Amino acid sequence: MAVYKLKSKSRSWDGESIGILILDAAYPCVPGNVGNASTFDFPVRYREVKGASIERLLNRMDPGLLEPFIEAARALEREGVRAITGACGFMALFQKEVAEAVEIPVFLSSLLQVPFIWKMLTSKQKVGIIAADSKCLTKRHFESVGITSDIPIVLCGMEDKEEFRTAILEEKGTLDSDQIENEVVDVAMKMIKENPETGAILLECSDLPPYAMAVQEATGRPVFDFITMIRYVHGAVVQRRYEGFV
Repeated sequence: MAVYKLKSKSRSWDGESIGILILDAAYPCVPGNVGNASTFDFPVRYREVKGASIERLLNRMDPGLLEPFIEAARALEREGVRAITGACGFMALFQKEVAEAVEIPVFLSSLLQVPFIWKMLTSKQKVGIIAADSKCLTKRHFESVGITSDIPIVLCGMEDKEEFRTAILEEKGTLDSDQIENEVVDVAMKMIKENPETGAILLECSDLPPYAMAVQEATGRPVFDFITMIRYVHGAVVQRRYEGFV
């Protein structure tokens, strides 16, 4: 019979392996979105970062958000998660500092996958990135997650797409998922048409994974997103035994 050890006297539950830092924002999170717990086939635990609005994180890159991020990450660690991710690729700004503040793995941004994706491609190919707002992504974001200047990328954004912009970036309160799917596929197809050397596509935004399959079907490229990253890390922190016949 297995013997289990109490991890902490501060809680009365276990089993939530992945902790998710989520923005202080309000809009519908459809299945497939990082902010929708039904997306995952394993338990997750959410922690809202108070004051971390889209405006403060994307547009202002407010350094005053660092402490709230660290506090929220430490709270998730105390609550027993085995690794901490984010729910916005722009959380890349605080990747290094939050990782230093806790003792469990931290992978705040989907952009962390870009160096990995690049190594999978030929020397003639590039990594395509579809961002929530390409105008707000900076060298600082890239450097924080190991995207160096020698990694060839193609960057496109959703900021000029009406439904995505008003539903997500402006938080109008409603969301037409079919329309956003059409918009992200349109952006992806434009990317491939103008940059046929794009070998794989990363969806930076945590609101875009619901449309990853549509993007893949339209472009024929491998598509990476927050969910591919979270599942990967979950597989590392929650290993399983293999049984069967030989």
